[in-house]
Amino acid sequence: MTTVEQAVLVSRDAAHLVHPLHNPSAHSGARVWVGGEGAYLVDADGNRFIDCLSGLWNNTAGNGRTELADAAAQQMRQMGFASGYIGSSNPRAIELAERLAAITYPDINHFYLTSGGGEATDSNIKLARYYWKLKGKPEKTKVISRIWGYHGVTFAGMCATGIAPYWEMFKPLIPGFVHIPSPYPYLYEAPAGAASQGIAAADELEKKILEEGPDTVALFIAEPVQGAGGVLVPQDDYFPRIREICDKYEVLLVSDEVITGFGRTGRMFGLEHWGVKPDLIQFAKAITSGYFPLGGIGISDEIASVMNESGSPWMHAYTYSSHPVGCAVALAMLDIIEQEDFVGQAREKGKRLLVKLKEALADHPNVGDVRGLGLMCGVEFVKDKPSKTMFEASEAIGPKIHAATVERGMFSRVRGDAYCIAPPIVTDEDTLDRIPQILAEAVNSVLG
Repeated sequence: MTTVEQAVLVSRDAAHLVHPLHNPSAHSGARVWVGGEGAYLVDADGNRFIDCLSGLWNNTAGNGRTELADAAAQQMRQMGFASGYIGSSNPRAIELAERLAAITYPDINHFYLTSGGGEATDSNIKLARYYWKLKGKPEKTKVISRIWGYHGVTFAGMCATGIAPYWEMFKPLIPGFVHIPSPYPYLYEAPAGAASQGIAAADELEKKILEEGPDTVALFIAEPVQGAGGVLVPQDDYFPRIREICDKYEVLLVSDEVITGFGRTGRMFGLEHWGVKPDLIQFAKAITSGYFPLGGIGISDEIASVMNESGSPWMHAYTYSSHPVGCAVALAMLDIIEQEDFVGQAREKGKRLLVKLKEALADHPNVGDVRGLGLMCGVEFVKDKPSKTMFEASEAIGPKIHAATVERGMFSRVRGDAYCIAPPIVTDEDTLDRIPQILAEAVNSVLG
């Protein structure tokens, strides 16, 4: 419940601030966060909440990391800002690019830095179009992505995002953005005679490429695990088949690692689970644990070579590209990731969390699916389990369950009736074990 102190702050907030996904009525019961420690957030009244989504999937190191604060302060004292435009650079950006080349996919050794994931999506779309023009194929401009995929909400990013509520008030979408079904193991229905559900879902890409015309398609962009879409973990044979299709039709494969990068899934980057190499990647969030806005794209050696040999400039730029403070924080964060074995922690803690979630919830008649990979898990609620019949949106089951978890000291987000779980990688086991308990209590209070 919002108390007097919270209410005063929320009232002051409403007088001037416009928020992401702005909706004044939905914001009336907001929490005002004033502190945090590790996997916990503290509101204006001193109440502690488990940060069940790492802020917005990004704060993998948790709050209170003095190493990150010290790295920012040291760089700010030395040089707060310098242009990253052509003709300028700074040591921290150079060091960060070197570190990234050492830990990303083997063919990804060139990097353009942004302020976040949405800018990274736009950067990759523009780079892909530029690349195909240089290759003498200027008609290859179209972008294929997936329903329930999330790639940000800049205008081009929004068009790639496959979540329809983000589109309606801003239509028409940019021409040349098309979507295919998600592999969504719980709900995707493979046609009769398909080799497997994963192959059938991947073949949706081939169908769409042929429908649009292979000579018109520039790229296919996909999250290794779809995060905001409800934590959708693909079948093991899905991405290997996707890679085959992209190679067959000369379509660039862009791996959106904004959520899955830097250890979240139990690998440093998500497609490593299936031995697949992308042509381009994009990243943000965990590279600084959210302590500073920073993102970027990783470019394959082949694409970088074509760019460098063209003799023409890539007319794309952001003021804060290669920001020295952001790069300093990212370097300190990479130290934490490596020294504290975030990859191993996410792998082992994720296994524990998924087992506990299944033990607590899988037998409930309204829990249709419990899924996850590393420290990314999702629990999907349905009206009827045998038929997978969904609740009506008007019943607002997901939001009601979320509200019930907030009452019990846990904060996250839902996609419809799917509850998303991605706590900081530093979350201790006792706190980790509380997550399924709280969610089960919340489910029982709403659904019985």
